[in-house]
Amino acid sequence: MSIKRRTVLTGSAAGVVSLTSSLAAPAIAQSDPIRVGYLPALTGPSSSTGVGITRGTELAVDVINKSGGINGRKLEMIVRDTQSDPTKAVNAVAELTQRQKVAAIWGPLNSGEALAATPLIARDKVPMLHPCWVDSLIDVKKYPMAFRMAPTNTQVGKGANHYVFNVLKLKKVAVVSDTTGYGTSSANTYVPMLKAMGAEVVYTNHVDAANPDLKPELLRMQSAGAQAIMPWSVNAGFLSRILNTRGAMGWDVPVVGQTTLGSGQTKALLDKPENWNKVYSNNFRNCCYVNGKLPPRAAEYVERLKKDKIEFADTLLWWVALGWDGAMMMAETLKAAGPKNTDMVAYWNNKVKGWPGIYGTVTWTPEEHNGFPDEDVVMCEVNSLKDGAFNIAPGYSS
Repeated sequence: MSIKRRTVLTGSAAGVVSLTSSLAAPAIAQSDPIRVGYLPALTGPSSSTGVGITRGTELAVDVINKSGGINGRKLEMIVRDTQSDPTKAVNAVAELTQRQKVAAIWGPLNSGEALAATPLIARDKVPMLHPCWVDSLIDVKKYPMAFRMAPTNTQVGKGANHYVFNVLKLKKVAVVSDTTGYGTSSANTYVPMLKAMGAEVVYTNHVDAANPDLKPELLRMQSAGAQAIMPWSVNAGFLSRILNTRGAMGWDVPVVGQTTLGSGQTKALLDKPENWNKVYSNNFRNCCYVNGKLPPRAAEYVERLKKDKIEFADTLLWWVALGWDGAMMMAETLKAAGPKNTDMVAYWNNKVKGWPGIYGTVTWTPEEHNGFPDEDVVMCEVNSLKDGAFNIAPGYSS
């Protein structure tokens, strides 16, 4: 099921997520839906993440509403497609917080849009939950109502850098990103981390994701003596061109980096399956196969997805799981705090400890709104894709 820009996501009596083009009127009665703003990128160059997360969000909203909603009131997601554009995200925030008066906001889902939108959401004192990695998006003093249920860029980079330097034992590294807020922030964060570990960063650059010919960039990496390529982008086209170019050059170096390297969208753009060999992407222990098995919570969730006919073979399991976790966390918090008391939403979030999500286990405190544990950030083997998940990469203990 696709979601168009300016649509409303809600659960229907038939148990199927209902999408309409009309906007609900502001809630004025206890029986009216509780409205939450939702800001995915469903179109544009960074949409792969939003498409996957939205599938999990849709399913969770459906399950919540079929189970009685939030204290008897339906959960209604007011969806605005950011189109991978920070300006559109900003415009959507103004509508959701000032005109729609939503109880909370889930998203934006991409860091570039979140960097632009988060200060405005904080200004309007609306509780915010997001999965974006850029470290500066969480600051308990500047953004006291913003909570992250995903790792930070520092955690993600630490996991990838550790794998290249300590597990693969490679010392000369090429780091490349696209020119989005997420891409540039990631590369700028990870290069100093690599150097501090003792690695030699022999190439680094921010490249337009629309560039159709990446061979000159890879030739520069090769001539500099790079032993591994570390790309940072959520753009499947950009990442697939890196992999295809490496394959066409016959350059047998590992590619280690962002999770979209392993997405079904990236796979579909490869010139040949072999271009996925020796590719390792960030992933998360709760959504990886170890000795052929998923952890129990993830395995149970996969069975639910199959039963409910939710497509996930063309995306990543952790994206779909994250969408589920986000909606479920929102519902639990709003149930405990009530939708009108925004201070109480932050109060209840600050008490979350060991919340057992499908994607990860979340803990927040008044002093720390980053909730993801370091040990759950791992690398995976992308050519092992099955049901949207991967084998944990070689070199980790089970």
